[in-house]
Amino acid sequence: MRPPEEIRADFVNQWLHKAAEDLNACKALLSANPPVIPPACFHAQQAAEKYLKAFLTSRALEFPKAHDLQQLVDLVGSIEPALAGQLSEAASLSPYGVEIRYPGEAPEPDAKEAEKALDIAKAVRDTIVKRLSPTG
Repeated sequence: MRPPEEIRADFVNQWLHKAAEDLNACKALLSANPPVIPPACFHAQQAAEKYLKAFLTSRALEFPKAHDLQQLVDLVGSIEPALAGQLSEAASLSPYGVEIRYPGEAPEPDAKEAEKALDIAKAVRDTIVKRLSPTG
């Protein structure tokens, strides 16, 4: 039987892989001609969400099946407040997880907003990957 730490490490790696796929999807959608902006924002949100869930999984901290990044950052803060501070901007991506995918009254993001979403997702990635590294 595999030790729990090994199983957890596998789940962390799966979260990281899925997050990287979403980040790549975001980049590809923004590189299209013309850029496909709302889905790019969705994938930026999904990438940040999955990076946060990778970290929480690494610490064996349960999290809800929700797209509220503030809630996930708050959970990070419950064990590492300084890290949560570094990740606080991720919460601004939450509306892209659900609201942007459906018609409604919310304004469509523009290219500048989508690039900012990508930058935030990359910052979440960099912060989490560094923290998960043996020297982080």
